[in-house]
Amino acid sequence: MGEPVPKAGLALDSNPDRYFDDPHGPVADFRFTAKVADVFDDMVSRSVPFYAEIQRMCCELAADFATPATNLYDIGCSTATTLLALDPVVDKSVHFVGVDNSADMLAKARQKIADAGAVRPIDLICADLHDPFEGANASVITMLLTLQFARPLYRERIVQDLYRALNEQGALILVEKLTCKDTTLNRLYIDHYYDYKRRKGYSEIEISKKREALENVLIPYRLEENVTLLRSAGFRQVETFFRWYNFCGLVAVK
Repeated sequence: MGEPVPKAGLALDSNPDRYFDDPHGPVADFRFTAKVADVFDDMVSRSVPFYAEIQRMCCELAADFATPATNLYDIGCSTATTLLALDPVVDKSVHFVGVDNSADMLAKARQKIADAGAVRPIDLICADLHDPFEGANASVITMLLTLQFARPLYRERIVQDLYRALNEQGALILVEKLTCKDTTLNRLYIDHYYDYKRRKGYSEIEISKKREALENVLIPYRLEENVTLLRSAGFRQVETFFRWYNFCGLVAVK
């Protein structure tokens, strides 16, 4: 089993998120630009229910499965929040690699890593999720709120690549936004999620504009579709470790 995760807070470093607060601004498909990177930590911490707890749980599970002299990949590492949370709790001989397709997000990640004084080198790679993944010797792969941005046509191959990169007994820790087969429950979950965002201080215009910006970019699957993806790739054990309405955490063991 891994070491206990410290109680220190997450390494969050950004300006307040007011990205969508201009009622007259045009709405384009959401992209992880420099402007988004500048407010991303605040955006995600206010937009994802129990974000800090999800991160803590992912760190605990990663520490459980990480083995010495292997690789740990964070796919869609954004501003390195997860990697920095993992740093003090995972064996020091584990090599960390963050992968993201946004150079602007990686620039923010490098700044945060330098400021945090991480105890190990952390490699950051700019790569498109839709291209083949060449990872290897991995005991843990984390993928938090990332697969949902991949085009559905590519998701089967992406999960297969992650499976191949993992060693036996290795774990993929996946967090995703979900949709539901039952339309009534799906609508209720979405309504409750928007209520959550209102409680976090987002205005109606911000909620509406972000929903429009993500409409063709973030395509959630049903829970059973994600489980099928994982099992079809070869994972022998797939379990849910977190659920809040339309957000879910899964751990899959090779």
